[in-house]
Amino acid sequence: MASSINKVTLLGHLGDVVKMHYFEGGGSVGRFPVATNEEYTNRATGEKVTTTEWHNIVVRNKLAELCETYLSKGDRVYIEGRLKTRQWQDDAGNKRYNTEVHATEIVFLSPKKQSDASSSPETIQKQDQTTPNNTEEKEDDLPF
Repeated sequence: MASSINKVTLLGHLGDVVKMHYFEGGGSVGRFPVATNEEYTNRATGEKVTTTEWHNIVVRNKLAELCETYLSKGDRVYIEGRLKTRQWQDDAGNKRYNTEVHATEIVFLSPKKQSDASSSPETIQKQDQTTPNNTEEKEDDLPF
């Protein structure tokens, strides 16, 4: 058994579009925020309280390109990955930290939006029915 595990599972909504960065070698990195909500009832007042937690998501290469293509702000996603903390110094010399979720698996849960009506299955079937039927075979000189 492993001595430690670094695994994160999130189910939330995109807070912004995927911001991509491409490298000369062909690699790419995408970053986007995901919001998760927690609802509970305050026992003292009886009112319903909702808190939102924001998570910085990092995706790489092909997964990043898929996210850029198919995800948009507000979409619901399921994410699995691992936590990674970066450390740097700001202009004032203070140590700064940023914790990110490096995604290894993403499931797109929002229904696909129909952006082009001509690509819908019903439209394709209608186009096929209205196309002239030129399936008459011409005689050819081939012996087989």
